[in-house]
Amino acid sequence: DPICPLCGRSIPPEAKSSRHHLTPRLKGGTHKGTVRLHQICHSAIHARFSETELAKRLADVEALTADPEIAAFVEWVRDKPPTFHAPTRMTKQRREVRKRRD
Repeated sequence: DPICPLCGRSIPPEAKSSRHHLTPRLKGGTHKGTVRLHQICHSAIHARFSETELAKRLADVEALTADPEIAAFVEWVRDKPPTFHAPTRMTKQRREVRKRRD
């Protein structure tokens, strides 16, 4: 099974997963690198950061895992089973902050 580069858990065929564009497609990343992530890990990234922020400072796995918010998420999720999935929602406060940043 492939390994999720964000949380380090395996990604079995029955797990929800998706490809994450390291540079968002809207920011020129259509033909740049992608990584396979658990869907919950992918959703956690996009719930926390704007496309602009991802393109400017979080365009590689090392930068993502070094971010305190993602590090806290990884700490929480890494002991869950590889097929674990839960809905990820952006808080109202985060949506308002994101609107001001973009």
